[in-house]
Amino acid sequence: MAEIQVRKDDLRQTRAVDGEARRDAVEAGEVQLELERFSLTANNVTYGVFGDALGYWRFFPPAEDGWGCVPAWGFGEVVASGVPGVEPGERFYGFFPMAARRTLRAEPGGGGFTAADEHRRELPAVYNQYLRTPAEAPHPDITVLVRPLFATAFLLDEMLRREGSFGAQTVLLSSASSKTALATAFQLARRADGPPAVGLTSPANAAWTQSLGLYDRVATYEEVEAVVAGDEPLAYLDFSGDAALRRRIHEGAGERLEHSAVIGATHWEDTAAAGDEPLPGPEPALFFAPTHAAALTEELGRDELLRRMDHAWSAFADRADGWLDVEHGHGADAVQQVWRGLVDGTADPRTGHVLHLRG
Repeated sequence: MAEIQVRKDDLRQTRAVDGEARRDAVEAGEVQLELERFSLTANNVTYGVFGDALGYWRFFPPAEDGWGCVPAWGFGEVVASGVPGVEPGERFYGFFPMAARRTLRAEPGGGGFTAADEHRRELPAVYNQYLRTPAEAPHPDITVLVRPLFATAFLLDEMLRREGSFGAQTVLLSSASSKTALATAFQLARRADGPPAVGLTSPANAAWTQSLGLYDRVATYEEVEAVVAGDEPLAYLDFSGDAALRRRIHEGAGERLEHSAVIGATHWEDTAAAGDEPLPGPEPALFFAPTHAAALTEELGRDELLRRMDHAWSAFADRADGWLDVEHGHGADAVQQVWRGLVDGTADPRTGHVLHLRG
C-alpha cells in the first residue's frame, strides 16, 4: 500500500512509495492503524511551507533525505494492538501521514492514546493525541476536513476575546474563503461583543463567501486600500501569507493597525518579504495554535478546554455541512492530484477533499 511523499524543497514534486504492510501482530506498546479517510486542505500546504521552521516534517520522517511526509488529519482503524485498552476495530481521530497504514508507539489514556514514539516527545502535544471515535459519530467527512482548522479558529477567537481584540473595532481576514478564516468569522459572529469581520478574497470567490453570511462585509483584494482607509482601529488576521498584501494593509492602516497575526500560507509562494523597508504599525506575530492550546490547557485543564471546543465545534459542523461539497478520492494518483491543486492554488474553496489510500 502506498505512502505519499513530498519534496521538501519543491512542494509540487510528489511520489508514491511502498508503505507498511498489514501486520497480524505488533510489539508490546505498539498499535498499527489503517487510515480509513483523511482530508487535504490549504492547511496541509501550510504544514509543508513551515515544515522545517515549525517541525511538521519531524512527525513522520522518511528514510530518504530531501523527502517528507506531510501530516494529515483523519480516522485510523486499529488492525493490530499491543496496548491494553486499545482494541482492533476501534477508530481514532488524529494526525497521520498520507499513507494506508502506520504503526505508532502508544500510551493509553484521556479518551484515546498519546503517540509515544521517541522522536515525537518534543513535538507539540496537541498533535500527539489520538481520540477514540465511535463509528456512528456524526459528520465524519466534515470532521476530518474542518475540525483541525476549527481548532485554530477557536483558539484565535479566544485570543482576541481575552485581548479585547487588541483595541480593534474591525477585524480583517485574508483568504476569507478558506475554511480556517470562515470558522474564525463564525466564532467572531457568535460573540455578543465580537468585532465586525471583513473578509478579503479574490473576485472569483467574493460572491460565494458573502453568501455564507459569516462576514459583516466581503471585499476583494483590489479594494484593500479603500477597506483600510478611515479612522477606526483595525486588527489583521493573515491566512494567506502574502507579504505584498500584508504591506498594503500595514501601509494603508498605519498606526491604526493594532495587531497583525500570521496564521497560514494559502498564498505560499508570496510569503517572501515585499520590499526591504520595515512595516508601519505592529510587527506581524506568528500565531502558532499549539502554543495557545498548551497555555489554555494549563489554565483550564484539558477536559474543560475540550468541552468548550466541542460545544463550539458542534454548532459550526452543522453549519459547514450545508455549504461544503465533499469529494472522495481513492488511490495514490487521486491524492497527488488533489495535493498539487492545493499547492497551485487552483482548488475550489467550496469543495472539501476526503481521500482514501487503503485497499
